[in-house]
Amino acid sequence: MIFRPCIDVHNGKVKQIVGASLSDSHDAAQDNYVSEQDGAYYSDMYYDMGLKGGHVIILNAKDSPFYEESKDQAIAALKAHPGTLQIGGGIDPDNAEVFLNAGASHVIVTSYVFKNGLIAWDRLEAMKNTVGKKRLVLDLSCKKKGDDYYIVTDRWQKMTDTRLSIETLDDLADFCDEFLIHAADVEGKQGGIEENVARLLGSWGKIPVTYAGGVHSIEDITRLKEIGNSKVDVTVGSALEIFGGSLSLEDVINACG
Repeated sequence: MIFRPCIDVHNGKVKQIVGASLSDSHDAAQDNYVSEQDGAYYSDMYYDMGLKGGHVIILNAKDSPFYEESKDQAIAALKAHPGTLQIGGGIDPDNAEVFLNAGASHVIVTSYVFKNGLIAWDRLEAMKNTVGKKRLVLDLSCKKKGDDYYIVTDRWQKMTDTRLSIETLDDLADFCDEFLIHAADVEGKQGGIEENVARLLGSWGKIPVTYAGGVHSIEDITRLKEIGNSKVDVTVGSALEIFGGSLSLEDVINACG
């Protein structure tokens, strides 16, 4: 298990939010923490600690009046240490090169490759052809419906008809280098991990996959390592001291390692 750092940007600020509260209407969100530091500050911190493979996420829609400000924060984080961070948020074939040229190791994509609740295979192929399999991460963040989990798009606001399953992971693995999966129901709530999601990911493990959502203690990380069969990497946000929580980066890294 590897710890993957994060830099979430909303309304031009580095933040930690409650994922389920995010709304494109009025660019609203319930904030857990709003930093006085910029994206480059956190990029420097992670680089100095030897952390790589983390993700920068722009949480504003591209038509938001805050989008350019948030994009600038994200670009600053990428440019600070090229090749060490991934970028997600409104990525498509038309703008992917901008972020790769700014220093992103990978682009993270969800919404573009879904249409009418289903995987749009032509769009997925176009995305792969544009950036290459080795520089593409698919974000399969999910919410629970009934007994299953379904992929959500548009900043966790739209439920698709595509179930998160072994079959879905198998089908999509040929198109990307990694998966990033937020358990959106618990994202930012610090109430514990979504064990069923972690267990599913740990039973697969064919390419790198990072889990996010609900971690609030070292015990959560230990539990994730156990049920994820040490195949699932983890990101932690709101629970970290650097984002107003109680966990030190060092303790989290040691627990993962």
